[in-house]
Amino acid sequence: MQTETLTLSNAKAAGRIWRNPKGVFEKVPCSGIWWIRYADSTGRIRREKAGTKSAAFTLYHKRKTEALQRKKLPESLRRPMVSFAELARDTLAYSKAHKRSYQDDVCRMKRLQGWFGDREAESVTAQDIERHLAVAAEDEGLAPATLNRYRAILSLIYRLGTQNGKVSTNPARLVKYRRENNARIRWLTVDEEKRLRQVIQADYPEHLPEFDLALNTGLRRSEMYGLTWEDVNLDRRTLRVRLSKNGETRHIPLNRAAVDALLTLSRRGNGTGPVFGIQKPRHWFEPAVRDAGIEDFTWHCLRHTFASRLVMAGVDIRTAQELMGHKAIQMTCRYAHLAQTHQLAAVERLAEFGKRQAQAESPELAKTVEPTDTKTSTSQTERLDRETAYVQ
Repeated sequence: MQTETLTLSNAKAAGRIWRNPKGVFEKVPCSGIWWIRYADSTGRIRREKAGTKSAAFTLYHKRKTEALQRKKLPESLRRPMVSFAELARDTLAYSKAHKRSYQDDVCRMKRLQGWFGDREAESVTAQDIERHLAVAAEDEGLAPATLNRYRAILSLIYRLGTQNGKVSTNPARLVKYRRENNARIRWLTVDEEKRLRQVIQADYPEHLPEFDLALNTGLRRSEMYGLTWEDVNLDRRTLRVRLSKNGETRHIPLNRAAVDALLTLSRRGNGTGPVFGIQKPRHWFEPAVRDAGIEDFTWHCLRHTFASRLVMAGVDIRTAQELMGHKAIQMTCRYAHLAQTHQLAAVERLAEFGKRQAQAESPELAKTVEPTDTKTSTSQTERLDRETAYVQ
């Protein structure tokens, strides 16, 4: 009788179907990843990934106990999910109110939206960012400076998100900063300028004053096309840049060619409002450069041309720095190698110093010193002496 009873009990146990608690489930069937669903102390329904089935059972009972004890959830769980797109919108609003590069940020944000879209903001890792930057560099040939601009705006996105309490980390800070090569100096030769000027005169004559003004002032594109007639003082022959790249006001002296260009422009209008009706010269400058047969030359290279010609004309580096509006003289020193005559004058001073020192120590020995094989004409020596005096 007892044997029959045990047999019947085992049969019932074998036929029993064990069901999971109501709040424990696999989000993807047969994935082995278990989730829990529960109501917190405020009655809000929550879902949370636990991992294994046993971990899900343990976590489920823990959350139910906390809810019964009226315990608040950790801050990371109480915060609603924030998408990358939401942070991007916040950043563009900030950029529009506080940054002069807002239009550039809009263009860059389109690419970032394509990368991360509506992903949860905190799910984006430094590895994800690095991978996208590496692909863009390889497939599209983006320069290190361009990649650093994307890294910078990503860092701004997450920094603002942290300040607003929407995210807790900034993955962009862990992305390595790429070394930029700013040593490239491309300037316009005399022959190239002649060809380019001929093309502009023939095809785009109305833009010739713009070309002359850029070539003779070294203004940045944003500085030049942001000028108004209130910033122009032809009597004193100066231009005022209200807000330079460094955030400061600076004044630019005008030579005769720049004054003539501005006089030509003034005759086209009433002398009020913006000096130029356009903001970018790309639509006419790039075709003109191409038609002139000039390679690897951009609008910014006109600024390099201005600086290079200053240095080659004998202007000292400190003055060139002021005219260029460089905050650090290291930027201007990139052009120092072009000052060949000044460098020759400097080493010539060294030779003269050695000669004078020898004469002071031993006048008889100085008379016996044989001349070197250096062949320098009298006129060249006089020219170097004049340049040395100018440097002093």
